[in-house]
Amino acid sequence: MDYDLIIIGAGWAGFNAALKARGLGLKVALVEKDAIGGTCLNYGCIPTKSLIQSARIYALAQKGSSFGITVNDVSPDFSRIQARKDNLIAKLRTGMKSLLEGIDFLPDEARLLSGDTVKIGQRNLKTRFILISTGSLPLELPGIKIDGNRIISSNHILNLTRLPESILIIGGGAIGCEFASLFSMLGVRVGLMEKTTQLLPGMDREVARKIEVIFKKRGIEVMLQTDAHNPQAGIDSYEKSLLCVGRKANSSMAGIEELGIALDRGRIITDERLKTSIDNIYAAGDCASTIMLAHLAAYQGELAVENMFLQSREKYNISNIPSCVFTSPEIASTGLNEEDAARLAIPSEVHRFDFRGSGMAHILDETDGFIKIVSDKKSGRILGGVIIGPHATELIATVSLAVSASLTVSRIRGTIFAHPTISESLRETIKDARGI
Repeated sequence: MDYDLIIIGAGWAGFNAALKARGLGLKVALVEKDAIGGTCLNYGCIPTKSLIQSARIYALAQKGSSFGITVNDVSPDFSRIQARKDNLIAKLRTGMKSLLEGIDFLPDEARLLSGDTVKIGQRNLKTRFILISTGSLPLELPGIKIDGNRIISSNHILNLTRLPESILIIGGGAIGCEFASLFSMLGVRVGLMEKTTQLLPGMDREVARKIEVIFKKRGIEVMLQTDAHNPQAGIDSYEKSLLCVGRKANSSMAGIEELGIALDRGRIITDERLKTSIDNIYAAGDCASTIMLAHLAAYQGELAVENMFLQSREKYNISNIPSCVFTSPEIASTGLNEEDAARLAIPSEVHRFDFRGSGMAHILDETDGFIKIVSDKKSGRILGGVIIGPHATELIATVSLAVSASLTVSRIRGTIFAHPTISESLRETIKDARGI
């Protein structure tokens, strides 16, 4: 037997699975035909947040006078913004590779031959287990062809060397809203088109309405219940159109269909322990998930390894997965929101705090937004929360921990938070709440 585990795909699921397996003393091969880091590092989380941070610095510099700072002749240099992003990706790739000591990293294409054999290049390697973690690909809309020039994908954005004068973003989900916020901060005329009745479909409706109002105040043309195929949609009035309608599971790897691994519209089907329909083959990350988030993929990768080699046999649990949207202001949620609780007929209380009541929010000049925490009405146990406002993507970790640990509102109320901070707003949210 050549290996205990061969992992196909070195994105966040595969990379973390490899580290977990090495920690268990196993012989591991990590196979990647593209660049280490997968979608997150190369095309998604890291590069887009790097661009967003540059846009935030520019937006903050423009507000300098309100902080008593005189700043003259500030302008964005998009080619340098892109160069910073590229340097950051290269640095993180190097860091990831340095962590693979003791793991065979094989930069090649893989083909499944059986439940215990993988063809890597010209070699057939034997293994006890296989983990498929091949990630996802951008979705396209029928009838709208991405040409890389006027109609582009999120991948093309990463190679632009100049800012367009105007851009229409088709798709008002997390990715679309982030790009709308990014380009608006950089001074580009932005249109944002969404086919459903709200931005961020599935998110708390009040939060979705709040970010819509904020976007409109900033001059973003928000078009809800609008189909991009409609001739009246106005695509031709923008220099570029960015297609952001989601991603699809990448199950195109050679051997998946030949082996008869069960699929659901391209997504690899797994059981509650992440095993596929073939013994000894597991799948983790975007290729096997209905929720495509890097941190969820990392959790799945580690869990799959535990279920292969340990006796715990843990079940996959997605009841408390934080979701973050890096707009300005930021948005984050975890657990149940008030609409979820009502749909599940759970008697609940909704505790609320507006950031206009936060001293630190005023210091930062970021008072737009609010916190909502949902608790069980009988026990006081925290069920979830949603935040729109300063540092929301950091604050949500505390709410997620509270849900995981079954903390009650009284436990949070009895905790001393530092002042003045944004984090103390969490306690303010439930300070007067009844808890047990």
